[in-house]
Formats: sequence, structure tokens, C-alpha cells
Amino acid sequence: MDVSNEIMYNQNSILIVALLFFVILLANEAGYRLGHYYTSKTDEDVKNHTNTIQAGTLGLLALILGFTFNIALQRYNNRSQAVIHEANTIGTALLRTDLLPQPYDSITHDLLQNYIDLRLAVSNTSFAELDEQHALNAETEKIQKMIWIIAVRAAEVDPRPVTTGYFIDALNSMIDAHGERNALLQLHVPEVILFLLFIVFIMSGALIGYASGLGKRRTTIPTMMMTFLISLVVFIIIDLDRPKRGVIKVNQRSMEQLKSM
Repeated sequence: MDVSNEIMYNQNSILIVALLFFVILLANEAGYRLGHYYTSKTDEDVKNHTNTIQAGTLGLLALILGFTFNIALQRYNNRSQAVIHEANTIGTALLRTDLLPQPYDSITHDLLQNYIDLRLAVSNTSFAELDEQHALNAETEKIQKMIWIIAVRAAEVDPRPVTTGYFIDALNSMIDAHGERNALLQLHVPEVILFLLFIVFIMSGALIGYASGLGKRRTTIPTMMMTFLISLVVFIIIDLDRPKRGVIKVNQRSMEQLKSM
């Protein structure tokens, strides 16, 4: 999924949520004024019908909110599992360097340690730093090729499957895990779902204001509290959806532990 063609992905998440919060308050105010204008022309049946529509809209909002949160949380869990899986494959490759003939064992071990540094650097690099990302990815692929060349040379010296063959098998798994993790980093909540959520959110605020305008009293504080809470959930959704830039980040502990091997 190409995030460069999307509108919101490169915007600050706090700015998005703050703008959404104020737009909903404006929609609520506009709805209240409209409802207050029509209150003298509206009977009790219309008010009850409006309240029913408002409840249905809030139910739809809750459904979309829960659905979107579930997508974002699942993507976050998948990225966390991908880090653990890649760390395990690198750890296996590190252990199996001892099976390689000299001097390929020590050379490969040092290259894998450099590889770990690059994977940690990628994890700490924001998506906004495109040049640095490309440089790190290019360096990662370069080291992969170097390790593969060394593995091929080691296989020529020692072609036994229980020595060099085991290392090559671990190296293949490591390269596959690298590709899988990179692919998961590109997956996020489709922008059209976020737009749908925002539209329903704004319409719900307008309906709440309209229903208050039709009544005798306005529920300002509860409305603002509900708007703030839903905006907070939206912020968590967006934050979970941005693995390298948000407050919630994927734990890299399993990868960092490999530095002691």
C-alpha cells in the first residue's frame, strides 16, 4: 500500500484529532442553532423521531469505531510478532555461524551483528525520513548479499547439510522474515475507513446539537466530554497505525537482546 498518495498519513496525528474535535464542536453548534430555529415548528413526534435517528447514528459510529480500532490493533500486533519472528531467525543464524568453516564463521558473525544494528536503525527511523530509510534498506540488502556470498563459499569448502546447510537454511528464513516485516510496516488502516469514521463522527455531533436545539435545555458538558473521549480513541487508532512515529511503538527488546550474542 503506497502511503505517499494518501492525504492524512504524513500529517501530524495530534493536529488531525484536534482539527476533528473542533469541527465536531462546530457541527454541534450549527446543529443546535438549526434545531433551536425549528423548535417552535416541531411537535413531539418529530422530536422522538429525531432522537431515534440520533441513537441509530451513534450506534453506527460505535460500530465503525470498534471496527477501525480492531484493524489498527491487529496491524500493531502483527508488526510486534514480525519483530519477534525476525529476531528469532537472526538469532538462529547467529548460533549456526559456529557450524561454518574458518574464517567464514567469524566474518559472518560480525556481518550479522552489523545487520542487527541496521534493523534497529530502521525501527527508529521515521517514515518522514525517506532518504535515510532508503539508505538503510540499501545497506541491509547489501549485507544480505555479502552473507549469502560467504555462505556459498563456505558450502564449497564444507558442503555437508548438517553444517553449512543448516546455516544456509537459517539465512533463508532470516531473509524471508526481513521481507515479511517490511511488508507489514506498509500495512495500515485504509484511509477511506478513517474518512468514513470522521464523517459519521461529525454528523453525530450535528445530530446531537440538533436534538438539543429541539429540546428545552442543552447538554453542553456531556456532549463535549463524549466528543473528547471519542477523539481520544481516534488518536489511539491513528497512533497504532503509525509504527515509527507515534506514542505507541513496537517493542524492539527481542532485537536488542541479539547484540549480546
